[in-house]
Amino acid sequence: MGKKIVVIGGSAAGPKAAAKARRMDPDAEVTIIQKAENLSMASCGYPYFIGGLFDEELKLICTPTGVPRDTQFYFKVKAINAVVGTEVTQIDRESKIVKAVHVKTGEQMEEKYDKLVICTGSKPIRPNIPGIDLEGVSHLHTMEDARYLKEEALKKEAKHVVVVGGGLIGIEVCEAFTLAGIKITVVERSDQILTFLDPEMAKLVEKHIKSKGSDVVTGAAVEEVTGKDGKISGVKLSTGETIGCDLVVSAIGVRPNSDLAKNAGLQIGETGGIAVDEYMQTSDEDIYAAGDCVEVLNLVTNKKMHWPMGDAANLQGRVIGQNITIGNAEVYDGVVGTGICKVFDFTAGSTGLSETMAKAEGFDVVTTIQAAPDKPTFMGAMPIVIKMVADKESGELLGVQAVGTGDVSKRIAMAAMALHANMGVADLINLDLPYAPPFSPAIDNFVTAAHVLENVMLGRMTGISAPELKNKLDNKEDLCLLDVRGPDEYEEMRFGFGELEIPLGALRANTDKLPQDKDAEIIAYCKISLRGYEAAIFLESIGYTNVKVLEGGLVSWPYDKEK
Repeated sequence: MGKKIVVIGGSAAGPKAAAKARRMDPDAEVTIIQKAENLSMASCGYPYFIGGLFDEELKLICTPTGVPRDTQFYFKVKAINAVVGTEVTQIDRESKIVKAVHVKTGEQMEEKYDKLVICTGSKPIRPNIPGIDLEGVSHLHTMEDARYLKEEALKKEAKHVVVVGGGLIGIEVCEAFTLAGIKITVVERSDQILTFLDPEMAKLVEKHIKSKGSDVVTGAAVEEVTGKDGKISGVKLSTGETIGCDLVVSAIGVRPNSDLAKNAGLQIGETGGIAVDEYMQTSDEDIYAAGDCVEVLNLVTNKKMHWPMGDAANLQGRVIGQNITIGNAEVYDGVVGTGICKVFDFTAGSTGLSETMAKAEGFDVVTTIQAAPDKPTFMGAMPIVIKMVADKESGELLGVQAVGTGDVSKRIAMAAMALHANMGVADLINLDLPYAPPFSPAIDNFVTAAHVLENVMLGRMTGISAPELKNKLDNKEDLCLLDVRGPDEYEEMRFGFGELEIPLGALRANTDKLPQDKDAEIIAYCKISLRGYEAAIFLESIGYTNVKVLEGGLVSWPYDKEK
């Protein structure tokens, strides 16, 4: 008989660890014990199942060839004994035994192990507010949750759904119910949705959500779920407002499900996740852990963090599967914090640190926002707005955010690779990337963003962000807004803030229309501020000393404008 390997948890990391261990050691005896009835659930697909992008629930647990990953699949194909509907209640480290109970029957079982893998995942944070137990309040954490919300979407009896939480899951649920034709309001306690983005980037996403007919309320907490006869009727906000609704989805986040490990005396980290080393090994040399229940190293801050993402869980499981069979040879270094979210036909992605996060970590940062089409106009270009964050002194890249209808995913993937490689802005400006008109501009958006940031760092351009300009406008500061687009563009879209409109090609012949004070503050811009940059260079060449370029131009302006 080979080595006895027991895996607790059958969602993402657990099955990956078990399957890799089996491939590495054909003689090992491998057992998965899973509390839920399903295995290898594609939980990241739940919102798209609810929204009707596909209707077959079975697809959430199938292999790429359409075979359900059930207990028979694991037994016949992988020679892994998978036990479902059974919860592990105790780990006896001294005897190397796990004790479990069948959820429905109460039948108890024990399983000995040589190596144990804990993949107990996370649990949703449950708001401690009146009415949270009323009928019609749900999370989106399990297959059962997804099935319930899918049924509600199909019945269309709910006329108004409130999603509590404007994070990844909350925004994906918002899209799902909106696509089902149901009115949605997202309520977020923070002053912005998607807090992995900086405020001006999140505001662009919020505008897009509202353009699709959904509502977003920020800076407000749900203090009570109101109801009648045991069923919800609305939510009461900290602002005093009450929103009537028929269904509430709570999506305010998750925390590590590390109680089993804690009760077994394993070390728990400051984030509440199980503490593991680079081999994914816990404080017990025979016990490993992975997935949402652990904490991992953030490679940008060099601090531990909780990172409940499916891709990370699978990679961690793969590392464990090797280390429990051949010894500690494979290393999981950590994460740079890469995430992405589909928001209707918009995409929002981020990797590394936002400006807000970087400043909180004590970095002195330099940032810029660049907007451009993701490919040539004749190839059906769509816009992308990219924000790049770097350390001002060293030029080290700290983070990148991107939003828009263009190919955001590719640019965030590039940025994540750059962060893993500890690249600085200077390393990005001449990257040899794949180019052809169907895929990108001749100089890719990501590289162009690095060029813009380099120009700022070298003092060749002074940018002004949308929030900075809005603050100046709100305070009625004396400045000149210089729009260097053509008249047709101006008629199609404009601020309406009393801007001076002089097309770039006519600027040299119309300097008399500019402020006569060469120290006057001039904000130059166009649709994406490429022409705004050209205008700023010219103005500086004729003696103007206080010229700024609106970062990202009109495309990146997240606030109201006249047209």
